[in-house]
Amino acid sequence: MLENINLLWFAMINSDAGLHGWRLELALFCAEWLILLVPVGLLGLWMRGAGAEREAAVKALAATGVALAINAVIGLLWYHARPFVAGVGHSFMHHAPDSSFPSDHGTIMFTVALVLATSSVPAAKHFGRSLLPLAFVVAWSRVFLGVHWPMDMLGALVVALGVSLLFRARLLDSLCALLTVSLGALYRRVLAVPIARGWLRP
Repeated sequence: MLENINLLWFAMINSDAGLHGWRLELALFCAEWLILLVPVGLLGLWMRGAGAEREAAVKALAATGVALAINAVIGLLWYHARPFVAGVGHSFMHHAPDSSFPSDHGTIMFTVALVLATSSVPAAKHFGRSLLPLAFVVAWSRVFLGVHWPMDMLGALVVALGVSLLFRARLLDSLCALLTVSLGALYRRVLAVPIARGWLRP
C-alpha cells in the first residue's frame, strides 16, 4: 500500500518530459544549491563569536552527522531503487544509482532546520525557522526532477525529527558544549594571526 501511495504522489509531483527553460533551471538551483545555505548559516553562527551561537551550530552539525550515519545504515540494510533506476517518471538530474531512502539532502536540511528552530538561542532559532520552508522546497525539487521518491523525503523528515529530539537530551547537550570548547580552542590556535589582527572574532 505504501508503494502505491509513493507512486501516486510521485506521479503528482514529478515533471513531465517537456520540462525546460526557467522552470528547469529554477528546480535545478533548488535541488542542488539551496543546501549550501546550511554550511554558510552554520559558519555565520560560529563567526558571531558568542558561546551560545557556537554551541547551537556545533549541535546542529553533530546532529546532522548522526542523522546521516542513520541514513547510511538504512541504505546498507535496505536498497530502494531511485525512480530513474526503476524506470519510473522523468529524470532531469545526473545522480548515482545508489539507494534513495532516506534522502541525504532532505535529512541535512530538515535536521539543521529543526535543531536550530527549537534552540533557545535567538539567532539560531531565526535561521532554523527560515531554513525549514526551504527544506521542503529542496524536498519537492528533487522529486520534481525525478531523483527521489516522496517517501524518501518523508523518511528524511522522520529521521530528522528523531535526531532533533535525541539532541535535546541533557547528556548530548553537555557533550556538544564540551565539543564547542574543544573546537573553539582549535579555531583560536589555527587562526591565531587573523584573530590577533582583529579580522576574526576570538
